[in-house]
Amino acid sequence: MKHPDNIVGLTSLAVDYIGFIFYKKSKRFVGDANQEYIKGLKGLIKVGVFVNADLAEICDKIDKFNLNAVQLHGDESPQFCEELKLRGQVILIKAFGIDQHFDWTVLNAYGGAVDYFLFDTKSNSYGGTGTQFDWSLLHQYKLEYPYFLSGGLDENNISAALQADDPRLYALDLNSKFEIEPGLKDINLLSHSINSIKK
Repeated sequence: MKHPDNIVGLTSLAVDYIGFIFYKKSKRFVGDANQEYIKGLKGLIKVGVFVNADLAEICDKIDKFNLNAVQLHGDESPQFCEELKLRGQVILIKAFGIDQHFDWTVLNAYGGAVDYFLFDTKSNSYGGTGTQFDWSLLHQYKLEYPYFLSGGLDENNISAALQADDPRLYALDLNSKFEIEPGLKDINLLSHSINSIKK
């Protein structure tokens, strides 16, 4: 999210988290233009999304935008996550790209360093692909930490995601398939889909 009017529309829906991307190479990069507006948002969890940013930069954005959570979408180590969680005092989400070759044992070292994992479709670049990975691969996930499901979620496959018999599935990350353009959400489409989730 990066457009104030669009954010206003989103806050009228039953959403719990709202994401702001601080990765400059992303088409959804929020910049500093709406800093005061974002800082003043109440009633939902504001997530800053970062890719291989240093600790000082992340902590600076936490303060400037009054972020409640941080999502790390790069190659951040367990040690980095531990230090950020200690210094940042925020909810910490660590994203991983999933394909049939993903080594699930990599997650073991992040135990205690993060609050949630986010499982997205594996890509050669950082960020979403708008495509769905094979959700049956989640059967290989053996840890008890809850996770966000991302990657190609749309109005047609949300119901299938919700039917997953996995109490660790904590949230659905609705992003590119609900956009008019990068960073601009289709509020009507989101409203319809969120209503189906909340039933």
